[in-house]
This record gives sequence, C-alpha cells and structure tokens, in this order.
Amino acid sequence: MLFRFLKSTCLGLLAATMLLGPASVAKAEPAGTLTIYLAGSLTEPLKKMIKEFNTQYPAVTFVTKAGGSTKMARLIAEGGETADIMASADYVVIDKTLIPKFAAWNARFASNQIVLCYTETSKMRDTISPQNWYEILQTKGVAWGHTDPNLDPCGYRSLMVLQLAEQFYGKPGLYDAIIANRPSTNIYAKAKDLVARLKDGTLDYGFEYLSVAVQHGLDYVPLDRHINLGDMALDPFYKRAKVTVSGPKPGTTIDRIGSSITYGVTMLNNAPNPEAAEAFLGYLFSPDGGLMVLDTMGQPPFIPVNVPTQAMLDAMPASLKPKVTVAK
Repeated sequence: MLFRFLKSTCLGLLAATMLLGPASVAKAEPAGTLTIYLAGSLTEPLKKMIKEFNTQYPAVTFVTKAGGSTKMARLIAEGGETADIMASADYVVIDKTLIPKFAAWNARFASNQIVLCYTETSKMRDTISPQNWYEILQTKGVAWGHTDPNLDPCGYRSLMVLQLAEQFYGKPGLYDAIIANRPSTNIYAKAKDLVARLKDGTLDYGFEYLSVAVQHGLDYVPLDRHINLGDMALDPFYKRAKVTVSGPKPGTTIDRIGSSITYGVTMLNNAPNPEAAEAFLGYLFSPDGGLMVLDTMGQPPFIPVNVPTQAMLDAMPASLKPKVTVAK
C-alpha cells in the first residue's frame, strides 16, 4: 500500500509539472531584505525606483545607505560592511576599490554634468551667468562650497571644473583665486549636506550634479560643455584636470583624472540576497524601468547599459546579460 501511495504521488507531481510547464518549477520570487549602498546623487531616483519595483515584488524590503561614493565603497572594502548592490557616481570608484576582491563586474548606466547651484536668497543671483560665474565666486562676502573630494566624486569633480575653467578661459591663477574665497568649513561630506546649506542660506552657491539641482528644485548656472564633464567627446580635454585625494590606506593618495561623468553599479560577490539583487538590477537596466526613472529626473541613462570588457559581461548573472552590451 505504501509503495502504491508513493508511486501515485510521484506520478501526480510529474504530471502536474508537465501540465503547468517550466514556470511552475522556476525559483521563487525574490523576497527578504535588499541592501543598497549608493551615491547621494542617486537618492531621489532610487526612492521612485523602489516604489515601482515593489509593485511587482512587494516581498522585498529595502535598506539603503547613501553618501559619497568613495566613502560608501570603502565601508564595504575596508569597514567590513555588507551590501548586495553598490551604485557609484563615478564608475572608477568601483574599479579601484571593489574589483576584484568584492565584485566581479561594473556596469555603466548613467551620465550627468556639473552645474553651479543657487537659491532665491543667494547674493548676486540677479547678475550671475555662464559668462561671469567664476568672477562672482571670487567676490568677498559670497559663500560657495562643494563636497569633500576625499569622500565624494562630486567633490573632486568640482575642483576639476575650476582647473578646466582656468585653461578653457585662458586665465592663469583662476583656480587658486576662486579657492582662496572658499573656507574649509564650506566643504561638506555629501550632497545632502551641501543642498541643506544652500537652502538654509549658509551657502550662496555650490557645485552639484544637474540631476541633484533638478530633483531638489535648485536654480543653477549651466557651465560650458568644455568644463562641465558632461560630454564624452571632450574626454581628451577633461583629462587635463587632476585632483589628488586620499587613498585606501592611511597616508596614501590617489590621483583622479578628469573624464566625463559616468555612473557605475555592481552586485557584490558576497551579496546576502543575490536573488533580489539580480531582480532589482534587471529592473534598473530596463529602458522602461529604472533607466526611464533616471531620464525623467534629469539624469541621462545609457541605453543599453554597458560594461568595458567581454570578461565583465561573462561574469554577470545570466538574466542581466541580454540587457547589457560591451562598450566599443
């Protein structure tokens, strides 16, 4: 009797599997906690992405930690913190800090540009323009700032803008003259802090990403494409800028070389929830998903998302490969 019962049960399960097809035996939908470390400039888009993603996968709970990309990556590589996904405002941060020990690939998914933000209370707001902004930043009594270049890519990119402006406008000493009017107290750890100081009137002006200005309703001065780091075709000129920042170990330094702004994202090798991470990245890489969210929030996406080498594409989860191309 027992044998007949077991045989009948097994045959029933086999028949059900054949009737319902492969989908019935597919792995369960993602659930549980998904931890994402991200650049501060991605905070607002990610909020919208999470809301959209949860309409399809409501069982996934998100834990996010935002800040300067360099700092976020170092928390993983040096601080021993654990995350599923790391999204950086500079894809080079992932290359230099997380690959190969903590991650195997780095997908480039969006671009941006630097602008000079201000508010309705900013001094000389009625006279500042794309032609005279560097003169106004030298004016005594005008408070301007940027994020910390040792912690945040926007910080070293802000300094690159000033270096490139000196060369592009042919004004020797311009960089030093502008920096002389910026006390160290006007350097902030992350974008959130800089935006808050603009809005409360502590700062008159601050360098930030265009997407941050759009998302937070800030006024801004657009900068010439030769200095805003937003045009990939001008990478040969951008490379003239170099900012030295602190290295991964105390007492060491790294040179950051100017290049067009490119965001990178990866799934960590030891991701606690790889199923949910893979599902979210699939949504992020979709033109009608996360990439659309970025586009509507002032941050041009790369369609398709790309990786620099075939080896990186090969290292990616199978479900993501059709959404990614190898950059030429």
